[in-house]
Amino acid sequence: MKRTKIIDLFAAEMIGKEVSVKGWVRTRRGNKHVQFVALNDGSTIRNIQIVFDLSKFDEEQLKGVSTGSSIHVEGKLVESMGKGQTCEIQADSLEIYGGADPEKYPLQKKGHTLEFLREIAHLRPRTNTFGAVLRVRSALAYAIHKFFQERGFYYLHTPLITASDCEGAGAMFQVTTLNLEDLPRTEEGKVDYTQDFFGKTTALTVSGQLEGELGATALGAIYTFGPTFRAENSNTPRHLAEFWMIEPEVAFNDITDNMELAEDFIKYCIKYALDNCRDDIEFLNEMYDKELIGRLESVLKSDFVRLSYTEGVKILEESGKKFEFPVYWGADLQSEHERYLVEEHFKRPVILTDYPKEIKAFYMKQNEDGKTVRAMDVLFPKIGEIIGGSEREESYDKLMQRIEELNIPMKDMWWYLDTRRFGTVPHSGFGLGFERLVLFVTGMTNIRDVIPFPRTPGNAEF
Repeated sequence: MKRTKIIDLFAAEMIGKEVSVKGWVRTRRGNKHVQFVALNDGSTIRNIQIVFDLSKFDEEQLKGVSTGSSIHVEGKLVESMGKGQTCEIQADSLEIYGGADPEKYPLQKKGHTLEFLREIAHLRPRTNTFGAVLRVRSALAYAIHKFFQERGFYYLHTPLITASDCEGAGAMFQVTTLNLEDLPRTEEGKVDYTQDFFGKTTALTVSGQLEGELGATALGAIYTFGPTFRAENSNTPRHLAEFWMIEPEVAFNDITDNMELAEDFIKYCIKYALDNCRDDIEFLNEMYDKELIGRLESVLKSDFVRLSYTEGVKILEESGKKFEFPVYWGADLQSEHERYLVEEHFKRPVILTDYPKEIKAFYMKQNEDGKTVRAMDVLFPKIGEIIGGSEREESYDKLMQRIEELNIPMKDMWWYLDTRRFGTVPHSGFGLGFERLVLFVTGMTNIRDVIPFPRTPGNAEF
């Protein structure tokens, strides 16, 4: 008999049919007449109850059916009289694929802390919480491709190994094939990278944006979606060393077009998750954040506020609120400032624009005032910044002037400057840290709990 996924058992037309299910045992309980097993196969947050009539099965047959074991059951799907489920399977046959010693299996029927579950990241997807989070994550990844593909964007694969530091942050993981125990040296005593695999120093990418701009100035509208890496020693609930980024880049778009694209995009993703992961989101709402669904729905109903950085600083200065980090014009706003604007002042998402050029990247288009750039950050409740982007500086002379002011080494970036020398156009784009989106949609509070295997300082387990 062909296997049926548990998610499909809850369709009304399945009642009364003979079915075959396979999955992992969540719980087992009962008495000397009947045993009840809750089975889950990862397709849904909902378990199916299997009823073993002990006149058909003896204790020896059921011996290996314990929490964590994997089994195959065939039987009839019937309406359930029990509380908490609409249907159940009356078992006719049982096959045990793999046992799980109750003395050693770490996921027994009790509450586990998220901290403990991070230590067993290879098993935590089997919990209700992480099953829900990972299904939502998968749905959001699909929604991202769906949104851009429906709008004529092309999916561009930008390199993971690069010789350029897009953000100028310097926090990059070096890639080398040199023997670290016996490094080749130049006459000056420096490491001789001409002998390395690529003949120069290379690192894991911090962003696909610069290459994305090359794609946009040929294909018109592109998006990237892939892993990026930051070697920052940040042990916070909002930072990972390896995370996924979505970066659209669009030729002929100005900052206003960019803001509209960002708002449409993020609302589309949230609505897709609400429409397609309702059971999982309702579970997370119940277990972790009672305001989750209300917050998601309020974002969909809100028009995002457009606010200049200068106006934002004025609101913060006049708020009378005592912040941990001081607020003044020129300050790089912290999460507490961003969240005040979103959660307390406007009570809806805010797109902050026109930041001081000193606190933003070299490639952002300068405004006429000579002090600010056409940057935009989308600020969300609970999160702070969720999207960062800008209109790019398309003028070769202005871009070169900024590069020289900041002493950015551009010897390996001639290809980027060529986009301003040959047929330059106004263009804009932004970056969305995928895990921050998943964090917002799931209501989780630590970014390590929305990626299957988090990479953080001192931790590359699993």
